[in-house]
Amino acid sequence: MPETDWAARARDIGHLARAAARQLAATGTRTKDDALRAMANAMRAEAKAILKANAADVAAGKKAGLSSAMIDRLTLSSDRIEKMARSVEEIAELRDPVGEIIEGYVRPNGLLIQRVRVPIGVVLVIYESRPNVTSDVAALCLKSGNATILRGGKEALRTNLAIHRALAGGIQGADLPADAVQLVDRPDRDLLSELLRRSDTIDLVIPRGGEGLIRTVTEQSTIPVIKHYKGVCHVYVDDLADLDMAAEICFNAKVQRPGVCNAMETMLVHKTIAARFLPRICKRLSEAGVELRGCERTRQIIPDAKPATGEDWSAEYLDLILAIRAVDDIGQAIDHIAVYGSAHTDAIVSEDIRHIRQFVRDVDSSSVMVNTTTRFSDGGEYGLGAEVGISTDKLHARGPMGCRDLTTYKWVVTGNGQLRM
Repeated sequence: MPETDWAARARDIGHLARAAARQLAATGTRTKDDALRAMANAMRAEAKAILKANAADVAAGKKAGLSSAMIDRLTLSSDRIEKMARSVEEIAELRDPVGEIIEGYVRPNGLLIQRVRVPIGVVLVIYESRPNVTSDVAALCLKSGNATILRGGKEALRTNLAIHRALAGGIQGADLPADAVQLVDRPDRDLLSELLRRSDTIDLVIPRGGEGLIRTVTEQSTIPVIKHYKGVCHVYVDDLADLDMAAEICFNAKVQRPGVCNAMETMLVHKTIAARFLPRICKRLSEAGVELRGCERTRQIIPDAKPATGEDWSAEYLDLILAIRAVDDIGQAIDHIAVYGSAHTDAIVSEDIRHIRQFVRDVDSSSVMVNTTTRFSDGGEYGLGAEVGISTDKLHARGPMGCRDLTTYKWVVTGNGQLRM
């Protein structure tokens, strides 16, 4: 297809989204919530069709050689579809952020100054593998009054199309514009490049996926981008940790679902407890199929571990692989995270309040966990209903992004005839 046709396609998508966004911004809470509940019920009603499409995607993914972790992220089941539907319903129950008065005060001249929360407008979300993102993002954007353009990866195209058909039916049944949620049905890079230039109709781009995708989007976009960068997540086991608790937390952080961005990729262990802690946790991890890669100190205790290279410390494996480093103290653990981490999620296991405070203060990540697993770094677990993604940026949102993070604000100034002198 000629480039000019891709440009025209991107222009049309953007204009349709902009028109839908204007209507959504003026839509009341009840109407939006009715639409969300209709979307959830439509997914349940179309579950068989969604699963059939997903089975075709999974089969194609296996044939293409996708990793087991990627296949896990791609695969849906009846239970997962039900969880997706419940997530949409939970978003319907959340307080509507649109119209919220963030602050208000009266100036000496009698002017009432208010900062009021409003939708961002049109949000383009680019993602890979995980079909649940389709319904999560659609629901969060609709609740916050935004039109959304969804561009999923080619490996999940059939599934995403089936989910989108269900969502669109629910939206139209609630008398909202079908273009409130658009799915790009051609994952061509040329079309994506054109969309990333539509700053006239698209207000925000959110990429979530691999490092290559995020780098490409950031380099090409003329639209503001909130990066949902890779998750190089750490758990630091302090010298004053409860080792039974630490073993459970580390095992859960690595093994419970290794193919997601909040899984632990590097375990840092204080050198004074390494000889007691590493044999027990590494035995359990190995039995679960985890490949261990360790520093020199670690390999003296766990000789079966492979030597860790410099690349391992910054790797997002998304698989049953774990890098392990024995550190001198909490300061070295914090320094390691600062150098090799991705500002996603990092955890400390300790009974020492001074060490906990130091870790929380000095680790500059979007989520810092204390005596719990990194796997809780998630919009649903934070009570947001779902998330658009986990922002590793600092502006304008950070960490799991829910409805409020999909809004901006306007100043509303009310007077009774005041004039500036």
